[in-house]
Amino acid sequence: MELILWRHADAEDGKPDLERKLTPKGEKQAKRVAKWLIEHLPEQFSVVASPALRAQQTAAALGVQVKTIEALAPGASVDQILAAARNKKAVVIVGHQPDLGRAVAHLVAGARSEWHIEKGGFWWLSGEAPVVVKAVLSPDLL
Repeated sequence: MELILWRHADAEDGKPDLERKLTPKGEKQAKRVAKWLIEHLPEQFSVVASPALRAQQTAAALGVQVKTIEALAPGASVDQILAAARNKKAVVIVGHQPDLGRAVAHLVAGARSEWHIEKGGFWWLSGEAPVVVKAVLSPDLL
């Protein structure tokens, strides 16, 4: 399994939370990261995203079909995040912090912790437990 846990890019502050959209900075972050991912992802991959507008906009930067999974909304559990990846060879999951950080800590170290993922950044994990870390990137590095 190839699992890319991508935190949504920089978004506006405010409420309602699910309607917050990307800032101009966030749009640039999403485009830069999406370009890198498209160049490195296998030919066939799936994209699933939180229903939050900022996650949808981040995922849309990939230019492919995005499946919305309500369970990936802010507050998603590690089990809900892993369920979104089940039965997929390569999947990009676009979600939120600290949810994705908890999933990374669980998959990489078997830890119950909140590992930080920068806005617009991602962790690329490969294999089954224990996973191999293939890449960790922040949009500021691209």
